[in-house]
Amino acid sequence: MAGKSNILVDLDGVLNTYTGGFDENYIPPVKSGAAEFLTALSEKYIVKIFTTRNRLLASKWLIENGLDKYVADVTNIKEPAILHIDDRALTFQGDFDETLRKIKDFKVWYSTLP
Repeated sequence: MAGKSNILVDLDGVLNTYTGGFDENYIPPVKSGAAEFLTALSEKYIVKIFTTRNRLLASKWLIENGLDKYVADVTNIKEPAILHIDDRALTFQGDFDETLRKIKDFKVWYSTLP
C-alpha cells in the first residue's frame, strides 16, 4: 500500500441500503455495486470505512459481505485523506453564504426515491 493515499468511505447510505431508519444493532444489506466500487478504489487508494457505528459490528458486516479484502481499516476518526465519500456531505467552496444555502436545500439522495 506504499504510495497510496487514504480515502474515507461512509458505510450507511453509501455501501449499504440504509435509507434513514437507524438501528445500532443492524446494518442493512450491501448495496448493489459496492464490491465493484471498493475494488476500483482499492487499486489506487487505501480505503478506510469512516462510520459512527460500532467498529466490531461494521468489521463483521464487511467480512460477511466479502468487502473486507478491499478495506484497510474501520474508523470513526477523521483521518487525513484526499477525499471523503459520504451521503450526508457538502463540499465547502469558499463561500459561507452559498454553503448556508446548500445546507438549507440539502436532501440525502435516498430521500428523493419514489
